[in-house]
Amino acid sequence: MIPKLKQTWFFNVKGDVLAGLVVALALIPEAIAFSIIAGVDPKIGLYASFSMAVVIAFAGGRPGMISAATGAMALLMVTLVKEHGLQYLLAATLLCGLFQIVIGYLKLGQLMRFVSRSVVTGFVNALAILIFMAQLPELTNVTWHVYAMTLAGLGIIYLLPLVPRIGKLLPSPLVCIVGLTIVAMMFNIDVRTVGDMGELPDTLPVFLWPDVPLNLETLAIIFPYSLSLAVVGLLESMMTATIVDDLTDTKSDKNRECKGQGLANIATGLLGGMAGCAMIGQSVINVKSGGRGRLSTLVAGVVLLILVVFLGPWVSQIPMAALVAVMIMVSIGTFSWASIRDLRTLPKSSSLVMIATVAVVVYSHNLAWGVLVGVLLSALFFANKVGQILYIGSEKTTDGNREYQVVGQVFFTSAEQFVAAFDFKEVLDKVRIDLSRAHFWDITAISALDKVVLTFKREGTEVEIIGLNEASATLVDRFAVHNDPQAVEKLMGH
Repeated sequence: MIPKLKQTWFFNVKGDVLAGLVVALALIPEAIAFSIIAGVDPKIGLYASFSMAVVIAFAGGRPGMISAATGAMALLMVTLVKEHGLQYLLAATLLCGLFQIVIGYLKLGQLMRFVSRSVVTGFVNALAILIFMAQLPELTNVTWHVYAMTLAGLGIIYLLPLVPRIGKLLPSPLVCIVGLTIVAMMFNIDVRTVGDMGELPDTLPVFLWPDVPLNLETLAIIFPYSLSLAVVGLLESMMTATIVDDLTDTKSDKNRECKGQGLANIATGLLGGMAGCAMIGQSVINVKSGGRGRLSTLVAGVVLLILVVFLGPWVSQIPMAALVAVMIMVSIGTFSWASIRDLRTLPKSSSLVMIATVAVVVYSHNLAWGVLVGVLLSALFFANKVGQILYIGSEKTTDGNREYQVVGQVFFTSAEQFVAAFDFKEVLDKVRIDLSRAHFWDITAISALDKVVLTFKREGTEVEIIGLNEASATLVDRFAVHNDPQAVEKLMGH
């Protein structure tokens, strides 16, 4: 028991604690901003970030990943909050968590296998661009002090690690935030602060049940929102887990993560918070600051609550320029610069999938739409590529007839090519079709086989099919009609 705890919780105490402090500070303005987007009080997002982080630290399947209130989820809540109010949002959050737990038990987290590397790269690049764009309002129509502090913050972040000994003792983002806050307070610099984003809560969250009627009408209202929140939340969480897997060169349990996200959202709904999911920006901050284990996520959640409830007056003094510098660092570190260099060398289809994913996400500000487009394009390109791997040759047999050899995959994209490869005008008594090196995947392929056999029969040629593998034979037995005595008459009738 103790070795297992040490292995999962206490193998990187210093790194996890310091990284958790950085993440807690960076979570505050984002949680407030996402609350404003959703149309709820800032404390709703802050309570959500606290409870999501704490619960997922224990229940999640990806150690070191940060879950909290997110922009992608906030955008889905706007209409529900506007039309029905906060209590229905809390109820939708509970149902969202229930959906995610069911998805976890159904092991649908394995669907991540269908997300190609090009889609993941596009997702990462788009998110890096969105993170950078989100900082632009803090850098427009401001005084020179803001630019100076932002540049100073970036200088601390990138140069401090180069300083011998000291650079390795403390994470540079934490030094950036604390250092610029001290400077701003000492010299009374007039810059926008965290306190200007919204009022911080001064009480601990309390357990409460959403004040909504428990009937079918309520279910009809929250069901579509809850389902959307569950799907988008898990999609973003699974993508983030994949990215953290790559950054740390470790594996995660995607199905456990689905169930963990569900438990975290149920706890959040019962504590008066909005639905949340994994945050790629904060997760990258955590990893870049030295966080690796579950302790970093727990520290982030607990410290966040302590900061906003008990140290609110101090936290409100943090200049936004310091946090902007941290987020710019995150966007630069998140973007896959190698993907730009590889555009010339990678297959055009892979590059197009990556670019399309980036374009859709940046245009719509919806990560789910971008990933969906990327996955669909990947599937279409793959189907087209595999469909081209089909060879059909033929040779005369000793008895003067002809044997066709089919090699490759026959399905909806290659079915037309399959039919076109046969010469139906050649006068023959018998044709043999050798399918021992072919595979039939769908009913379109079976329909193409029917068409070939029936066309030969219509021309008076006997057809023999040999070599069908078991899976293909099963499809032929269930769906083929070429053995039907009436089939040729039906074909000729058309």
